[in-house]
Amino acid sequence: MSLAVVYARGRDGIAAPLVTVEVHLSNGLPNFSIVGLPETAVKESKDRVRGALLNCRFEFPQQRITVNMAPADIPKEGGRFDLAIALGILAASGQLQKKGLDKMECLGELSLGGELRPVVGALPAAIQARQAGRQLILPRENAAEAALAGNVEVIPAAHLLEVCSHLNGQQRIEFQPEAPPVATPVETPDFADVHGHYQAKRALEIAAAGRHNLLMLGPPGTGKSMLASRLPGILPLLSEEEALESAAVASVSDVAFDPQRWREPPYRCPHHTASAPAMVGGGSNPRPGEISLAHNGVLFLDELPEFDRRVLEVLREPLETGIITISRAARQADFPARFQLIAAMNPCPCGYLGDPSGRCHCTSEQVQRYRARISGPLLDRIDMHIEVQRVPREVLRAGSVGGEETSATVRGRVVRARQRAVQRTGHANTQLSPQQIKRYCVLEENAQNLLERAVDKLGLSHRAYHRIIKLARTIADLAGSENIQIAHVSEAVSYRKLDRVPGSR
Repeated sequence: MSLAVVYARGRDGIAAPLVTVEVHLSNGLPNFSIVGLPETAVKESKDRVRGALLNCRFEFPQQRITVNMAPADIPKEGGRFDLAIALGILAASGQLQKKGLDKMECLGELSLGGELRPVVGALPAAIQARQAGRQLILPRENAAEAALAGNVEVIPAAHLLEVCSHLNGQQRIEFQPEAPPVATPVETPDFADVHGHYQAKRALEIAAAGRHNLLMLGPPGTGKSMLASRLPGILPLLSEEEALESAAVASVSDVAFDPQRWREPPYRCPHHTASAPAMVGGGSNPRPGEISLAHNGVLFLDELPEFDRRVLEVLREPLETGIITISRAARQADFPARFQLIAAMNPCPCGYLGDPSGRCHCTSEQVQRYRARISGPLLDRIDMHIEVQRVPREVLRAGSVGGEETSATVRGRVVRARQRAVQRTGHANTQLSPQQIKRYCVLEENAQNLLERAVDKLGLSHRAYHRIIKLARTIADLAGSENIQIAHVSEAVSYRKLDRVPGSR
């Protein structure tokens, strides 16, 4: 009888729990069984492993083979354990040296010819392997992604024979990871393409500096989507910690992950027909949804009232907590969801309320019902509400006299304001806690009086009160001011157009 132990990594949300693959060979009729709560794809591993070993000219043991995957209470899914099972069989049968296996972890799906195919979730596995102090053997296609974890010895291979030669000391695999991509902004649509819309561009600059949520209200064709698509061009690049978090989410999803662009804030714009599970994540084996894929980036929802009411309501909790918990009968997974919400909507059912053409004939009741598709609690969590009106033909034809500001110019101001906030509290202003608001957001006396009058007159909630203060803090940072002055509060209040009691002006 013989026993071999090989380490691998499973999937649990964006975590990669350690899975110990124990392979035991015993006398008896030839049989191959896998235990330890394997799902269908894992049970099928025995056929892939058998074919790969035979086609690589290894001897497949004609004994009773038992593969135990511990811990037994964690579901195992996918073909990521093929390589570990194959190496365990070879080590247990004496065809592979066991020395050194305890210092390595393995990931990879096998083809019948022995080629290693890439798996999802390589980056979380590399991070966990680094913390455990082990090397990581994985398919060559996953090497660049795994190398982002830093300080982890990655051993990439394209074939099972390469792995066996490396472990037997015959031909070592050397991997020289490329230098991390230079943190430079990616080419995106430029602000200089947008003529006019000075208030909207100012609002986007403030939103980018403080990571504030923003709602744009205006007739169709006025440039709301165009403005939103230019927001990524003025956002600061992610820190290494933030980039690793976002990359880990992308790594465990079905989204194509490009290691060369890992420092860029993600930008997601789902269609309004998206379901609640598509938005927040779900499935029997929970996967991240749009809000998690937008973690540390932007979630743009165009035609906001056209989204199903239940889909919009699920955004309320993650907008506050920055995390979403997916609970199913058998499993529960937590995904990060700290995203910046940018939304756009028409002012009425026909879309032309307030348009100079005068083509809107919607009644006040129709307008009220249309806007009521967005609940008050959700609207309360959006820091800024602005109107985007049609640009005059003269401006559209000729542009501004001095030319429009480029995204690079705006981004410079945004980066400086964000740096002020990070140096002060360690994060963007939208994440300020109540204690930090009291400490770092002291208003001048006349500014405090203005804010209190606005709260009473406009019927603002306590949440809106604190959001206005955080918004004013960002405006002060853009102005380079340590104190929050009356002009900063006045501008912040002006961005709360939709958050007021009926009949107020």
